[in-house]
Amino acid sequence: MKLIVGLGNPEAQYVGTRHNIGFCAVEKIANSFGVGFSRGKGKYLTAKIMYRREPVIIIKPMTYMNLSGHAVVAAMNFHKIGRSDIFVICDDLNLPLNSIRIRPKGSAGGQNGLKHIIECLGSEEFARLRIGIKPDELQLTSFSSFVLGKFGEGEKKVMDRVLPVCCEAALDFVLNGIEHAMNNYNKPLG
Repeated sequence: MKLIVGLGNPEAQYVGTRHNIGFCAVEKIANSFGVGFSRGKGKYLTAKIMYRREPVIIIKPMTYMNLSGHAVVAAMNFHKIGRSDIFVICDDLNLPLNSIRIRPKGSAGGQNGLKHIIECLGSEEFARLRIGIKPDELQLTSFSSFVLGKFGEGEKKVMDRVLPVCCEAALDFVLNGIEHAMNNYNKPLG
């Protein structure tokens, strides 16, 4: 069994923000299988799919980004899932728009959701897919207002191309593992 985690913030005011792109990715996966989200056994929403006979739990933490680790640990414990079977999807302000990066482990790199998951797990060893949200010219007065801001029209068009690739990468991880997903998806997006 695999666990796919999309990071974001609950509440309507955060829908469509850059920081919620992880939620968008897992919603796209669930929608492609015709399933919706329901309350999980913890502070998260969950959807269950079967992908080529592999059971997959998809969650959206309802703890806010900075406390995502609580939801991840609750889902792991309830479903008895180990770190090697987790795939976290989140935004990355250091990666250019129209790019993704998959890694088997690593630091939080300034992403507070990843930071909290690392703290709660006591380990950096879990797979993650980062979705680039960095603008072409990074001249920000406030990082938080940027990541909590909504995508512009041009950015939305880019995300419409990027999100299906993220879904394919997550399902590649489910079926073939992290190395295969990295080999197939750690390349420039067209």
